[in-house]
Amino acid sequence: MAGMFIGEYTFKVDSKGRVSIPALFRRELEEGDPEAKATSRPRMVIVYGADTQKMLQVYSYDGFQKLAAEINARPYTDPRRAILQRLVLNKAHPTEIDPDGRLVLPATLRGRLGLEGEAYFAGMGETFEIWKPETFAAVDAARMEKLLAEMGEDFDPLSLLGGEG
Repeated sequence: MAGMFIGEYTFKVDSKGRVSIPALFRRELEEGDPEAKATSRPRMVIVYGADTQKMLQVYSYDGFQKLAAEINARPYTDPRRAILQRLVLNKAHPTEIDPDGRLVLPATLRGRLGLEGEAYFAGMGETFEIWKPETFAAVDAARMEKLLAEMGEDFDPLSLLGGEG
């Protein structure tokens, strides 16, 4: 299942910013780092993006390398390249899993989210997100309310796979 971060998990964050990474996510991070077998410390990249971003987006090492290559392949004259460089490449924090299967979140990243006590992990397929649980709940509820207002109460999310638009 390489490249598939799925599911939702909540873990405690200690006073030093250490938080366990869900076991299934650790396996995916190991698969996404060619050096992980030799080092036993899979690498990942946390993108914290714009100041308005309410979560941290986490990529496997290989996943981030592919994203960076895609950004750098854009023409220098493309204004989207500059935006992507500023909000993705410039706002990225490379790190690795510690020997106990934890991620150490720097105080600056915890402060951006107001993250204390617990962290919510949201699997998003090729990436996963780390949220303050209360922020995720509020954002998710607002998104669902809007979606159900637009699509109706009996909306089938798989219907979104059936074409463009």
